Amino acid sequence: MNTLFELLRLMRPHQWVKNGFVFTGLLFGHAWHDNSLVWQVVVAAMSFCLVSSSIYIVNDIADREQDKLHPAKRNRPLAAGTVSVASGAILSFLLAVAAFALALWVSVDTLLIVSCYAVMNLAYSFRLKHVVLLDVFIIAAGFMLRILAGTIGVDIPPSQWLLLCGLMVTLFLGFSKRRAEIIALTDEKSSHRKVLEHYSAILLDNLIVVTASGVIMSYSLYTMNPDTIRIQGTANLIYTVPFVMYGVFRYIYLLHHQSGGGDPSRDLARDSHMLSVVGGWLIVTIWMIS
Repeated sequence: MNTLFELLRLMRPHQWVKNGFVFTGLLFGHAWHDNSLVWQVVVAAMSFCLVSSSIYIVNDIADREQDKLHPAKRNRPLAAGTVSVASGAILSFLLAVAAFALALWVSVDTLLIVSCYAVMNLAYSFRLKHVVLLDVFIIAAGFMLRILAGTIGVDIPPSQWLLLCGLMVTLFLGFSKRRAEIIALTDEKSSHRKVLEHYSAILLDNLIVVTASGVIMSYSLYTMNPDTIRIQGTANLIYTVPFVMYGVFRYIYLLHHQSGGGDPSRDLARDSHMLSVVGGWLIVTIWMIS
């Protein structure tokens, strides 16, 4: 039983909340009334859950020695030695096979998107995570592929403004993650993640300000776009902007004063303010566009 629990922990199921980006097209494309389409998006999200877990395991295998030096990551199953490398590799392979099978069931486009995600993240795990700035753009690209799987992958036309907003959100979270690592690791940052040698607190704070501003501006412009108003049948989405602003500001507060920012999934689950603002935004948005 302990082994099964450790294998489940190795898959990082708490990170699956990130795959909620797959549902973006379903929500804003007014497609939730089509049961067949809803099921396709659900399966696409399941595919991303499995393939992301597979990549997490590969990354943990590659980084297990560095993770032993990290105050939190040293407790991961591979770094702690509670799961063997061989067991992790087998589990990763099985998850990948299941993910590709589910993606193919949805569509060939979804399979291509999931495959691109897998290849890109393997390149990230073994090489590109050491390239300054590009490392964060690859993290952001992973989220964008999730959005595309839930739009192009199931024949829902994506909104260009929404794609831009999604890019800004993911870059903001990526730079916040790097800033959190610098705060947590202090002088040992380069021994855990080599790319942190090229980041400084000032640089990351500036990048966070730029991307946070981009999130608020792009989302605001999306809500006022004539195509958005026509598709959603309301001009009132502008009133959801304060939710987005508060969420962004709260996240920056958590980063600097509550040791947050390193894991958006955990920050969302643990902070009542973030839970409330995301829940409030979702409820009000669905109410307005229904």
